[in-house]
Amino acid sequence: VQLQASGGGSVQAGDSLRLSCVASGRIFSSHVMGWFRQAPGKEREFVAAIRWGTGRTYYTDSVKGRFAVSRVNAKNTVYLQMDSLKPEDTAVYICARGTSTSTTDFGSWGQGTQVTVSS
Repeated sequence: VQLQASGGGSVQAGDSLRLSCVASGRIFSSHVMGWFRQAPGKEREFVAAIRWGTGRTYYTDSVKGRFAVSRVNAKNTVYLQMDSLKPEDTAVYICARGTSTSTTDFGSWGQGTQVTVSS
């Protein structure tokens, strides 16, 4: 599967962005689609994920209440709505396909999209 993320940009603190990730291959109901981010000099970290079949969502604590992950199965697309953005959200955001919510089970990764939040 190929994953293409888009929607990043440069915004002010408090603004919103919506990221999209389109998959060119099949996504099965057993798959989990995730969003990760990597800031300069830092390790990649999990942000959010959604089970393709059930729609159950998962978030890291720092984005709960501000970010929302969703999917449109017919479009093979997963979204990340990011509200109340903070400078510490600045990173390259990457989407991935996995078989569970464990970070080590994400085997297909897309190219990232840059999100820059200024204060």
